Amino acid sequence: MRKIRETGSYIACSTSGECYKAYVPAPLPPEPPLNMEGLSNLLAEASTALGRLDGLAGFLPDVSLFIYMYVRKEAVLSSQIEGTQSTLSDLLLYENRQAPGVPLEDVQEVSNYVAGLNHGLDRIREGFPLCLRLLREIHEILLSGGRGNAKRPGEFRKSQNWIGGSRPGNARFVPPPPEYLGEALGALEKFLHDDGRTPVLIKAALAHLQFETIHPFLDGNGRIGRLLIALLLCVQGVLKEPILYLSLYFKTRRSDYYDQLQRVRETGDWEEWVRFFLMGVIETAGQGVAAARNILDLFEKDRARIEGLNAVSPALLKVFTDLQKRPVTSAKEIAARTGLTLPTVNTALKRLASIGVAEEITGRQRDRVFAYKEYLGILQQEPVK
Repeated sequence: MRKIRETGSYIACSTSGECYKAYVPAPLPPEPPLNMEGLSNLLAEASTALGRLDGLAGFLPDVSLFIYMYVRKEAVLSSQIEGTQSTLSDLLLYENRQAPGVPLEDVQEVSNYVAGLNHGLDRIREGFPLCLRLLREIHEILLSGGRGNAKRPGEFRKSQNWIGGSRPGNARFVPPPPEYLGEALGALEKFLHDDGRTPVLIKAALAHLQFETIHPFLDGNGRIGRLLIALLLCVQGVLKEPILYLSLYFKTRRSDYYDQLQRVRETGDWEEWVRFFLMGVIETAGQGVAAARNILDLFEKDRARIEGLNAVSPALLKVFTDLQKRPVTSAKEIAARTGLTLPTVNTALKRLASIGVAEEITGRQRDRVFAYKEYLGILQQEPVK
């Protein structure tokens, strides 16, 4: 492959008598600078798509409902890339203190992802900068409990890690040795806080790949690296809410994604990676807008069906509204949130089930759980490739 620019250097290392080479990336931004010919139009299209997505609040009656579910969808997809089997329904069952259909550790990892993202967003809204300390805080939450508890949650690694293979000597890629982490991470943090010379979407593309290359944690690097994109866009004011997530795009093109990362390291072809990233922004933003419109249409359609029933009670509409906020839930949970009595909620759920709006998903006679299945279907839909 033709080399365009140097993006780093290899360091000769050895462990247990075996020699290998670890890669130390050069600081961002790339030198020489990106060639924007062929990228400018794509950048403009991606910025327009992102603006359209950010305008969701203008036509959704309650954007918080969409954000609540969209964050959870992203958590599931990002964790699936790392090998968990949890689905959105499993996560929602877990959050309602019900037994999911997959190993509990899988769902715990996804739930931690939601908690970590929410922590990062809360800190940013408080005025805390997007910095290494914040990434460590998020990482500590991400790996708390479960399988990640022994992988130094909240701490940068003090030992060598690698990607692919059984050891550094036969790995596909070996990140910087631990003694090089401080300099590499410091340079990345400085780039995140640059004076705006780099367009935000391009900055997100560059920072994501650089973080993946540094791989500063023993575990959870992929999830933190994907979270970094959404957090950066919120910090920079491009998005008011965290509603752009590229995990689905990366998941459905996993092989291309990893090839793109390695191509930059080997050839310095940042332009091809940025093109891949911007196309992902365009596609993902379009999917987000379409999903929001489909959800809005579904809510309006089902409300019309309910209002067309005989003797519609305010309680029935209240339960339907609550299902929009928590599409997998129990009668007890609805009663606690709405203040309605349990018999009233059960009657409303039975009526909603009779017209296909709600569906009982446990098959039990007691402690039953209901799902707003069509709403979940829109969120879980993945594009056909």
